[in-house]
Amino acid sequence: MLAENLKHVEDNIQTACDKCGRKREEVTLIAVSKTKPVSMLSEIYDCGIRDFGENKVQEICEKREQLPADIHWHMIGHLQRNKVKYIVPDVELIHSVDTYRLAEEINIQAKKINRIVPILIEVNAANEESKFGIAPEETLQLVQEIAKLDNITIKGLMTIAPYTENPEENRPYFKKIKELSVDIAKENIDNVSMDMLSMGMTGDYMVAIEEGATLVRVGTGIFGARNYNK
Repeated sequence: MLAENLKHVEDNIQTACDKCGRKREEVTLIAVSKTKPVSMLSEIYDCGIRDFGENKVQEICEKREQLPADIHWHMIGHLQRNKVKYIVPDVELIHSVDTYRLAEEINIQAKKINRIVPILIEVNAANEESKFGIAPEETLQLVQEIAKLDNITIKGLMTIAPYTENPEENRPYFKKIKELSVDIAKENIDNVSMDMLSMGMTGDYMVAIEEGATLVRVGTGIFGARNYNK
């Protein structure tokens, strides 16, 4: 069943790319595996997926011990400063940086192991009180501050759009983040590129791709509904 789910998602990504004249290789599919057992991750790995997203540091640490070393782990959930040291050595990308203090801690831990850690700035596109992320109008200033840190490199932006039954409702938010990334790129800030846009989840990733997403985070669409009681 997982292989069928994955094929359906892949077909949708191709359809969205075709619709907006993009190449399939411009979009990375991140299989969001939070709360899912290692056996399910292995099954998707065997289908060719190498990028996995987790919301909790503990899950990344536990799962990477049991799975192949060529997996790219993405930290997509809210990151607490006291947990940073556990993932800095080998996380592929931290999507959820929304304060200078968090970036500073990542920089401190990265310096200890002489690694430059790629991050995305999480933007709260819809200004939802229930969500993390910096306000769009404050993003440039935060980027300018974080860019001065030696052991971090800013690769782009991330957003979590509002939950909606109709993905078209989120198009304006994705468009806003894309425009913001273009504006920031024009500033030509050292240590900053805006090549990555992490936006779009199971309900709206096709619309996100049409608006410029380079990373889509799909969990339920691949693994099915989550069981939070485990």
